[in-house]
Amino acid sequence: MPPLDPTAPSAPDAGGQRPIRTAILGYGVAGRFFHGAFLRVDPAYEVALISTGDPERAAQARADHPSARIVADPQEIAAHAAELDLVVVATPPASHVELARLALRSGLDVVVDKPFAPTSADGAALIAEAASLGRRLSVFQNRRYDADFLTLQGLLADGTLGDVHTFESRFEWWKPSGERAWKATAPVSEGGGILFDLGPHLIDQAVQLFGPVTELEASLRRVAVDATPLPEGAPENVAHLVLTHASGVRSQLTMSSLAALEGPRFHVSGTAGAWRSHGKDPQEAALRAGTLPDAPGFGREPEELAGELSRGVELSRTAPGTGDYGAFYRVLADALRTGGPVPVDPQDSVYVLALIETAHRTARPAHP
Repeated sequence: MPPLDPTAPSAPDAGGQRPIRTAILGYGVAGRFFHGAFLRVDPAYEVALISTGDPERAAQARADHPSARIVADPQEIAAHAAELDLVVVATPPASHVELARLALRSGLDVVVDKPFAPTSADGAALIAEAASLGRRLSVFQNRRYDADFLTLQGLLADGTLGDVHTFESRFEWWKPSGERAWKATAPVSEGGGILFDLGPHLIDQAVQLFGPVTELEASLRRVAVDATPLPEGAPENVAHLVLTHASGVRSQLTMSSLAALEGPRFHVSGTAGAWRSHGKDPQEAALRAGTLPDAPGFGREPEELAGELSRGVELSRTAPGTGDYGAFYRVLADALRTGGPVPVDPQDSVYVLALIETAHRTARPAHP
């Protein structure tokens, strides 16, 4: 990243450096809550531009970020590149590659929300282009900062579970009426379907915990909830993956929008014991309720959602964890200012995309 312009009017942060001038492209759930809220409270950043073509979202963006320029067309980042340092691409997946490439060619560093790209080849091409242009590129794998995932990492690091042999991970909810907005209509070729939606989280977590995958089995289904015929090419809404890692661990991953009764979020079995957790990380719910990330206790799990540990005799609770999506942006700020590593190597996301492609290519038929 080239030196930031010292003549710019932005006030310095606590470390005496001018904030990183950031554009957020898209102001739906991702742009508003997963990016905008954390950038809003981090003094290392200034939200300078927000792109959304939706009038209600534009009004919300103005309320959340009064000093930001609001534009309807994300392509306008090219015209305002001299006023920016970083672009966050939080639009639907089909536009990720085009907008990330535009930002890179405009001389800007880039964060792309998941899924990184519609194909692993597209993702690899973006990485190569960023390198050729001398720009920094990362992918927002925020579930690496979930409270329960951080707790599980600690249990594995200290050997509490012994040698893990089976890892079960689920993202399930009850949406019989289907997804809204672009998720309801996007085909797999444009990043549609529950595997592209949730697989980048669950697969990435499994690979981070247990390493590369040597075998993959997949079952992908589009389950109808009434007698209405499914549209041609409708993507899957239920997915099951079984990954065999080179380490010997088997990961069983379940994604479903038709689970009226959720199973454990994590269920991990090892030679010395087992651990399970229920419910989802509290950060998203808190953000949607209007709580900002700098509020006291933000991200801390309630006691009733603390994980359960068993060594085969009795059940005990592990301490409630604290999720921290803001850590991504703290590490990123340091990377952009010092040249250190970005918080998520985009090659990790290309690897996950390749596994998703394998699942789509080898899965049992998508229709039951």
